[in-house]
Amino acid sequence: MLVTIEYTVASANRAAFLAAIIKLAGERRRDGAFDWSIYEDAAKEGAFVETFCVDSWLDHMRQHQRVTNADRVLQDAVHRFDADGDPAVRHLIAARPSEQA
Repeated sequence: MLVTIEYTVASANRAAFLAAIIKLAGERRRDGAFDWSIYEDAAKEGAFVETFCVDSWLDHMRQHQRVTNADRVLQDAVHRFDADGDPAVRHLIAARPSEQA
């Protein structure tokens, strides 16, 4: 499954946000994520999308259980950069064609 988290970051905070989210990448990977990336929207200043994959919904739920206090502090620090107050999170599950009868 693919998890996306959309952040809106003030231009003055860009460098600090990127420094903080790179630290968060290690926490995501340690808790089972793979293919982690951060993207910046070329057409909308301050728009960033963090993406990472996990093997299944169950694995993602386990990620939530593995969060330590130090991880929570880091996540909160990254989320504070979001100008809208709370980043938008999406959970996308791989689409599979229906079986034909």
